[in-house]
Amino acid sequence: MTCRKARRFLDEHKIPYTYRPIHEERPTSQELKTWITRSGKPARSFFNTSGIKYRQLGLKDKLPLMSEDQMIEILATDGFLVKRPLFVLDDQVLIGYREGDYDGLL
Repeated sequence: MTCRKARRFLDEHKIPYTYRPIHEERPTSQELKTWITRSGKPARSFFNTSGIKYRQLGLKDKLPLMSEDQMIEILATDGFLVKRPLFVLDDQVLIGYREGDYDGLL
């Protein structure tokens, strides 16, 4: 649902983007490292905490014990673990979508 809202916002404001279904085209560990750095957020912020896979793996209890590199390796194994949408720009990465998040792109 939030992906659709983000795409609608981008389309309505004629902001160009490339759609990538990350559940099919998983991000690599290196991409994730770069995105995490650009976002200024911790690796933990990139997890889709409401996803089935997150719950199945019991990550709520495991993440606090993991290093950032371990988190990145897990994220790279399954695109459904990654919070969406991700809007990747040259110098920043926006995670998820909330009203007003993308206003700075205008």
